[in-house]
Amino acid sequence: MEKEAIVSTLIEEGSSFEGRLSYSGTAKIAGQFKGEIFTRDQLIISETAQVVAEVEASYVILKGHFEGNIIAHNKVVMIPPANFRGTVTTPSLKIEEGVVFEGASYVPKS
Repeated sequence: MEKEAIVSTLIEEGSSFEGRLSYSGTAKIAGQFKGEIFTRDQLIISETAQVVAEVEASYVILKGHFEGNIIAHNKVVMIPPANFRGTVTTPSLKIEEGVVFEGASYVPKS
């Protein structure tokens, strides 16, 4: 089980955001997001999230609905009931049983 990080940025369930999001620390999206996300840190997409985005982060935990592309410099973990449609590029990818994955994954050599 992944250790829960202290969340510094939050888009709560019932809220929506469209645009470009840049931050430090850990962000959790539980609502709707459309746009671009850039961080050198962690992104958590929770079970209630609906995200359509281009993401560049260090570490991504996906539990919700995601369409777009993820570039993660360290790791991506997909946990049910995650629904992913797009492309993921990361040196470490973990997809748990029960996740819907439609797309492509690229694991670059270090």
